[in-house]
Amino acid sequence: MDIQLIALFTAPITSLLALGYGIYRIKDVLSQPEGNAELKSIAKAVSDGAMAYLARQFKVILPFTIILAVLIALTLGVGIATTFLLGAIFSAIIGYVGMWVAVKANVRTANAALKGLNPALRVSFGAGTVNGMLVVGLGLLGISIIYMWAYFSFSKVGADMVAREATTVLTGYGFGAALIALFMRVGGGIFTKAADVGADLVGKIEKGIPEDDKRNPATIADNVGDNVGDCAGMAADVFESYALTIIAAMILGGTMFGLKGVVFPLLARSGAILTSILGTFFVKAKNDKEDAIKPLIRGFIVSAGSSILIFLGLSYYLLGDIRAGYAAVSGIVAMLGLLYITKYYTGPGEKPIVGIATASRTGAGTNLIAGLSYGMESTFFSVLVVASAIMAGYSFLGFYGISLVGMGMLATTGIIMALDTFGPISDNAQGMVEMAGLKGKAPIVTGGLDAVGNTTKALTKGFAVGSAAVAASSLFATYFEVTGLTSIDMASPKVFVGILLGGSLPFLFSSRLIGSVGRAAFDVVEEVRRQFREIKGIMEGKQLPNYARAVEIVTQAAQRELVVPALIVVASPLLAALLGAEALGGFLGGVVVVGLMLAFFMCNTGGAWDNAKKYIEDGHFGGKGGDTHKAAVVGDTVGDPLKDTSGPALNPMMKIVQIVAILIAPFVIQLVGK
Repeated sequence: MDIQLIALFTAPITSLLALGYGIYRIKDVLSQPEGNAELKSIAKAVSDGAMAYLARQFKVILPFTIILAVLIALTLGVGIATTFLLGAIFSAIIGYVGMWVAVKANVRTANAALKGLNPALRVSFGAGTVNGMLVVGLGLLGISIIYMWAYFSFSKVGADMVAREATTVLTGYGFGAALIALFMRVGGGIFTKAADVGADLVGKIEKGIPEDDKRNPATIADNVGDNVGDCAGMAADVFESYALTIIAAMILGGTMFGLKGVVFPLLARSGAILTSILGTFFVKAKNDKEDAIKPLIRGFIVSAGSSILIFLGLSYYLLGDIRAGYAAVSGIVAMLGLLYITKYYTGPGEKPIVGIATASRTGAGTNLIAGLSYGMESTFFSVLVVASAIMAGYSFLGFYGISLVGMGMLATTGIIMALDTFGPISDNAQGMVEMAGLKGKAPIVTGGLDAVGNTTKALTKGFAVGSAAVAASSLFATYFEVTGLTSIDMASPKVFVGILLGGSLPFLFSSRLIGSVGRAAFDVVEEVRRQFREIKGIMEGKQLPNYARAVEIVTQAAQRELVVPALIVVASPLLAALLGAEALGGFLGGVVVVGLMLAFFMCNTGGAWDNAKKYIEDGHFGGKGGDTHKAAVVGDTVGDPLKDTSGPALNPMMKIVQIVAILIAPFVIQLVGK
């Protein structure tokens, strides 16, 4: 059978299979009971807040997206503009549906915890699986649609024309996915951390009440933030990387292997979807006493191991070059390395966490110093893994090998996203158990799931940053293919200036986001203090706070800060292009190098401060309420916007800059020159 026809049908059918499995999981989650009236009331407040936030965010995003689509159509063609809209729509669907399922699952997880670990794990991981299937299903479906259009439009001309036309418009799809991911990451990150910081500073430090105490006016906003930041934002971010690595591999593969090189990523992704589905069936606890992390690890190992076999088999039988399989496997190994490093520097009970907690005994200053030290150290080793993976891929198959490393790193995306979304669902469930005052097994089960969820969220942040870096590197290589450049001369003043400007962009971008969190958190703190002061009976439990007002304040603040960061990211490569194609290449290199290091540093440092605080709360060094705990809360507060706002938002930022450069490259060569 013609290899084009195999790819033509296999990829979309597998995509639909993933989406069908996601729908099955949705029905299973929704079939579970929500619990008593108290749980339902809390869940409704969280759900209403989350969906209202997304509705308002889409009102901000829509005009910006339409304007860009029109500009792309006028300058780059209707085909690229159409794929841009397709990528944006799919990314928005993933963010919306993934969060909708999450807010339906958290209350059901809390109620299922009354029965034991397996029922609660079934709901929380099942809902996470929906997010995973949406990412891989829609990611591959969109690219399959583009490939089918190219096949039916140009197959009579020849296979080379099919490959060329498909890869030409694919960059638009990646740009649309990346833009929505940026909005989701920025808006969700500001929302979640402003609410979290506001709730902690007044509730924990000033009033001395637990994190999820229903007397805290910001507690519902905090729970909403977990969903808009860690569910909607993360899903759109990884979807973007998932799509971009396929696009880069198809473009570079077409250059090296012709049509087979274009088809290989489609078939490899199809096989990886099946391995992710397979892995989910192994996520079952043996009994209520088993650590919840073990069944999650079992599912992941099955998925990763199966993916290795598929990559090696396809590279040998389809491309006739096993080196492609080795490059992809290098990506899987690198991903495992990043997960291990992240676990060591941010995992509960690990040496760095204990070290930061110990430093907290002498105050917030030493807590911050210790956290910064470990975060910087973790950045070096994380970058070492990424650099080794890129060199391994290049040694096997040049730039195409680098793109295949990205394919390998994202091979287990389906189950990785399930693990990530499981985190905020479990966190919300634990909060609801506490707010509703559930007894019996529920607090123990959700407490264990929440602890595991914190670990999986930290691990998947390392995965997201690493995959974003490799995806950006693949796009960087694609830029050279598009411009015809073979190298850039760092001794050239223009190129060096480009590198400096590119390296400074992540700092400007991060500055905007961290400042946004600070401003929004200030508004939340003032509102929470006002409610404690003016609404009599809150502290005695006789009167409920006005949760909706706190949610409204954070929503307004998050939307207010959305557009400027996006404009900075889209406009900066346009300005750098005025210096010429080589200088723009230097600019892209500076963005990737500094953006990668800042992202690792922020995510790992913030995660370490967070778990150091939790280590103390578990009863070490005096436990909750003491001076050591208060010092650790300060570190956690500083780390919150780093690990959940600016750090993750650097992922789509790095990739958008590369895509814009690729789109404008022909104009740069024509109008400005090399």
